Amino acid sequence: MKYLMFVCTDPDHTEADAKAAPDIEEWFDYVTGAGKHVIGDRLRPASAATTVRVRDGQLLVTDGPFAESNEWIVGFDVLECADLDEAIEVASKHSMAYTGRLELRPFWPLDG
Repeated sequence: MKYLMFVCTDPDHTEADAKAAPDIEEWFDYVTGAGKHVIGDRLRPASAATTVRVRDGQLLVTDGPFAESNEWIVGFDVLECADLDEAIEVASKHSMAYTGRLELRPFWPLDG
């Protein structure tokens, strides 16, 4: 099953959390070596976002993110895991599990 892992900032992390975080290269070596990583990348800052909506037949395009939050999605990964437990295990080894937040969402294929 594929899982989308949003990599988010967390303003509440502590310096101790940051020091305990593993090196991101070690995580990447782990997930690629285990065949769990499908694709992933960093994202530009929230200030580079564009929000697109259609309301009452009108196209509304807004610079910046729509959501008001102290946390921002800064990257993503698509993981191929047997189940949620395995996806949680993979995510727990990511450095942003210590200084940010990782949100896991299973894919919901259109054909099923």
